[in-house]
Formats: sequence, C-alpha cells, structure tokens
Amino acid sequence: MTVVSNTSPITNLAAVNQLNLLQQLYGNIIIPEAVFQELTGIDNPVPGGNEVQTFEWIQTRQVINRDQVTALRLELDEGECEAIVLAMELNANRLLIDERRGRTIAVNLGLKITGVLGILIVAKRRGLIKGVKPILDDLIRTARFRVSESLYTQILQDVAE
Repeated sequence: MTVVSNTSPITNLAAVNQLNLLQQLYGNIIIPEAVFQELTGIDNPVPGGNEVQTFEWIQTRQVINRDQVTALRLELDEGECEAIVLAMELNANRLLIDERRGRTIAVNLGLKITGVLGILIVAKRRGLIKGVKPILDDLIRTARFRVSESLYTQILQDVAE
C-alpha cells in the first residue's frame, strides 16, 4: 500500500503521541520534500519533526512534476501541493490530508483521502486504540486541532462513544 502524507496528520498525531498509528495502519508513509521542510526547517521544533528524520517507516521523496506543483500553488501551500502531486505520481492508495481546500482539490484529481479523524476511526475499528474521544479531546486541547461541534458529535456517534 502506498500512502503519502501532508504535514498536518503527522504533526497532529505526533502532538498527542499517536504517530505510531500511521505505521500500524499503513506500514510506510511517504512525504514530499516540502513536508519534510515544513516539519524540520524551522527554528521552533514542531511535533513530528524529529520523527520524520529518524523513523525508517517515514520516507521522503522528491516530486517530479514541478509544473503541476506550481499550478496548485495558486490555491495551496507548498506542502499540500507537493503531497497531492506526489500522491498522483506514485498512484498512491491514499493521501493523508486535513485542510479542507487541499482535500477538495485532491478528491477532484481522483485521489482517495483520509484525515486525522478518519485515521482515528479506522484505528478504533481495528482495535489499535480503545477510544477516539480521549485522543480527539487531546488533539483539540494540545494540538489546537479544529473540529466543528457537529462533526465532533458525528465522529463519536460513528464509533459508538
């Protein structure tokens, strides 16, 4: 299975010590160079920054189609652009992305997407976590993860919590 990730799923899951769910669910994760730079190329360390440099199951790849990245750059940040293009180049089974605009564009380009909430739902259904609510609450509190009240309620109903 080929899975490409944007920055947000990595930082959010790392912030609440759940990054291992990505390996448990997908095996290896591939990130484009722009995502690697977003996680490591700043002075203030961000959750996931050390992990993308040390975890062997997180691999960095270079995007080939720079023209497509440039075209998407009109609407998205560099990491999102490269993640979408890399997922297309690799014919990825899944793109991990949370930002609404990026998700919409990815779906319109024919990619299958999952975000942090979807990851948590699948992790619970596979018995990798006991509950979604404690992690979701931790994401909101610790990582400042934004989720509407209606989506929050819907997610917990979906997993019977």
